[in-house]
Amino acid sequence: MKEKSVDSSFYAYLSRLRWIKRWGLKRNAHDENVMEHSWEVSVIAHTLALIKNRYYGGNLDANAIATAALYHDITEVITGDLPTPIKYHSKAINTAYKEIEKQAEMELLALLPIKLRKDFESLIHHESLPEEHIKIIKAADKISAYLKCQSELKAGNNEFEIAAEQIALAIAEFVDPEVIFFMQAFVPSCALTLDGLMKTN
Repeated sequence: MKEKSVDSSFYAYLSRLRWIKRWGLKRNAHDENVMEHSWEVSVIAHTLALIKNRYYGGNLDANAIATAALYHDITEVITGDLPTPIKYHSKAINTAYKEIEKQAEMELLALLPIKLRKDFESLIHHESLPEEHIKIIKAADKISAYLKCQSELKAGNNEFEIAAEQIALAIAEFVDPEVIFFMQAFVPSCALTLDGLMKTN
């Protein structure tokens, strides 16, 4: 029996993540959108999971973590990117925003063909992920934000000075060895120019 054709706008929504700008309250030397941020968080999270497995006795599914990280800001295609200072300005705003996020998650899940919804459920409802996966993705998100701030400062944009300091302090609070390893092994070379990178090879 031929399967009934399905019409879903789920991917059409996802493709619009490229139009959602991050750091909306700040002057940016280099604009960053949610789609490229999601990719960066995904590859960082993947690497953090592999570091934990290979160096610190972890047993994480790095591929599952990378996939979940790709979808970690998916609701922003509906809510937009709410800057961190606003999101955490008050308990009332934070609570309200979490409710809006949950509603956006439900609406996005409902856009999927019925047989695919279970596969996407944990990717869209991130609270249902294993705690270790959530922790890795949060660390990757912070590292991505740190790299963005450093890029802006390098471009002479002092708009990001305080954010850079705050994010550096937040990362310093991570005692997880894979985060420390990543910051020491991979981050310093991100400040190099292309010529500088080629000289290190």
